[in-house]
Amino acid sequence: MFVRIVKMSFHEENIPAFLANFELMKEKIRNAPGNRFLELYQDKNDKCIFFTYSYWETDADLENYRQSELFYDVWAFTKKLFNAKPEAWSVDKLITLA
Repeated sequence: MFVRIVKMSFHEENIPAFLANFELMKEKIRNAPGNRFLELYQDKNDKCIFFTYSYWETDADLENYRQSELFYDVWAFTKKLFNAKPEAWSVDKLITLA
């Protein structure tokens, strides 16, 4: 399993539209094959910056999601709202303390 981190920055006036769409799509994203976890974060200092953290079983699961109609729908809507190019990382979790 690995973690996918995506940083997105929005025009302030577009944040309500992003949040409303995320609310509609979050369960579908979370239930995509191979997805085990999904969270959305907002930067404490810059309210226009958001991060998604999602856990994926395999690279193929993430790639299948990225090629899906669901991803197309989510991304086609979301990318129109950005004020900067999004950034994404796939990382392996090394240590967890609970």
